[in-house]
Amino acid sequence: MFPSVNEILDTAHVVSLPMTSRFRGIDQREALLFRGPQGWSEFSPFVEYDDAEATPWLVAAIDYAFNEQPPLVRDHVWVNATVPAVPADLVEAVLERFHGCRTAKVKVAEPGQTLADDIARVAEVRRVMGPAGRIRVDANGAWTVDEAERAVHAFAEFDLEYVEQPCATVEELGELRTRIKYMGIPVAADESVRKAADPLAVARAGAADLLVIKAQPLGGISRALAIVNDAGLPVIVSSALETSVGLAMGAHLAAAIEPLDYDCGLATASLLAADVTASPLRARDGQLEVRRVDADEALLTRWAANPERTQWWLDRLTRCHELGKNYSQQ
Repeated sequence: MFPSVNEILDTAHVVSLPMTSRFRGIDQREALLFRGPQGWSEFSPFVEYDDAEATPWLVAAIDYAFNEQPPLVRDHVWVNATVPAVPADLVEAVLERFHGCRTAKVKVAEPGQTLADDIARVAEVRRVMGPAGRIRVDANGAWTVDEAERAVHAFAEFDLEYVEQPCATVEELGELRTRIKYMGIPVAADESVRKAADPLAVARAGAADLLVIKAQPLGGISRALAIVNDAGLPVIVSSALETSVGLAMGAHLAAAIEPLDYDCGLATASLLAADVTASPLRARDGQLEVRRVDADEALLTRWAANPERTQWWLDRLTRCHELGKNYSQQ
């Protein structure tokens, strides 16, 4: 079912939620939420994305609100803590927000910071989590192959689980994977899946050991599951820094995958200083409950974006809806 744009606009709310600390270059997370026959859903591509890149996010949101979803194989999902590019002395406070998480993903290669800053942050995560904790780092494609190789060597003493999107291109990922294979540190692809015209190209090229997948950017739960099945690689389901409504979509995706051998990056509600529900989807004993989340009308009003930003999102929704008619039939 692909509803008219007016059916979506009738229940649409735009929110602007404060972050606990700067993450991905933002201090406020904006999102558009709406309700369909299946419940609340979320359209929240990052503001710098153009309409073509944002359209799969809307198709995913519509699908989640208006259509039945694939069956689940579990009712809880193991999740990781996410550590922004904060100074090392703030790491422990960040980790305390992720109750019982046994794995931490650490952001590295932040513009304006150095490898020494990254090493200090990762070292502090290892200290806090102890030898049994799992640590993965995410560079969001910011390094060259040489820079990535140097960084992986510098992090080796901290026993990395894997390095996520160390370089921008499939070719660079493949070269780095060849260079560091002897170290036994896997390479995971994120942007090379969700931002690629062909999300399977990185798997076909043998350029990654793992895939990081996200429900909204890939056009919804069913489309993401098809990519998982076709790729034939282990996957980690991650968030796109959504509200708890959007995180519920990602949790459903993770709960429909068998097997799921890695902790998922779906506990990011703990990076928000506010949410759209009184029962946010947060880690408990290292796991996330798989459930739909209803937005609270009072909180939608409390955190409503200003009129200018609200109109910007409604206009974006209208444009992407027109593009989505064709995308949804592909």
